[in-house]
Amino acid sequence: MYGKAFAPEYQGALTTLSVNSSLTDVLAAGTEQLRAAESAGQPGEAARSGLAVAEAHRRLGRVEDADRAWKASYRAARQAGDLGAMAWALWSGGTLARQRGALRLARRLLQLAADLGERGGDIVVRGYSLAGLAETGRIQGDYEAVGRLHEQLLAEARRRGEARHTVWALEGIAQMHRNTGRYDSAYALFEEAAEIAARADDRRGHAWALRGLADVVSVRDQDTERALELLTEAETTCRAMRLSSALAYNHKMRGNVLYRAGRYEQARELYEQALAEFREMSEPRGEALSRLGLAKSLARLGRDREETAAELADLAGLLEHIGLQHARRMVARAHEELGIPSTEQTTGAAL
Repeated sequence: MYGKAFAPEYQGALTTLSVNSSLTDVLAAGTEQLRAAESAGQPGEAARSGLAVAEAHRRLGRVEDADRAWKASYRAARQAGDLGAMAWALWSGGTLARQRGALRLARRLLQLAADLGERGGDIVVRGYSLAGLAETGRIQGDYEAVGRLHEQLLAEARRRGEARHTVWALEGIAQMHRNTGRYDSAYALFEEAAEIAARADDRRGHAWALRGLADVVSVRDQDTERALELLTEAETTCRAMRLSSALAYNHKMRGNVLYRAGRYEQARELYEQALAEFREMSEPRGEALSRLGLAKSLARLGRDREETAAELADLAGLLEHIGLQHARRMVARAHEELGIPSTEQTTGAAL
């Protein structure tokens, strides 16, 4: 049913690159081709090779370089009059904006990308841009609004036999199920995503699915060792492909698993490691979630209650500013769990 996973963001002379190519290899090949295209006065090719450069920088956590690269790709695409390439550049910029916590900008750029993709007849970039909008809403915790879009995109991906997008949609729906306490369906969806990704040789998608499985195994089954095994398997892929963001989220999840098992000192070390990684790549969502896990771990290890209360209050304000509803509810739950009064009493999912 599904063919081998491919990376549509590697275009022009770079279509030979695999979805599993290491990001350092992608960056080297993209930079070389970009220089050649610019020297030859080929703005269309410069736009498409520049897209690969932007995506490699983004996934390596080099956000300033990624920001310059996607904008240069867009300018080259506009010079060439290539609507599809313009849409892909905007998609890259919107994805970067979401990664940096600029969710309003992310939605604006991704909607522009979807519109341009439709005008230019590029259904792939349109689909990826709509997926980006859906993921932005999911990260914000607006599940009712984006749940239907996830399902729609999953149906389209299944119909086209597009493994990578099918895996993405399954993982997004699974995450929403997990966050609303539907652990059995979440596990089944993550498991299907892992199986499709493995058959399609989508190592990035497989690593994210393993992380999701580890989370559910930890929460539902309280099987700490199995969860850690799954995360170790995923970490191997993250390191091989230099997936900086995915690796940091893997470390944060390892902290979650250890925290749930009452291994607070080990959890503290993992949260500190993840926090440093997220700060290095300027990823505020991951940074805030790591700070939350660290605050809870330190509280369990005897940190002063007033210090913990101040940290949670600061996090609540930060998450409110970013617009992360689900994560904001997690802070409220932390107050309840630790027995530290909060000025707001809301309910939410556990870390």
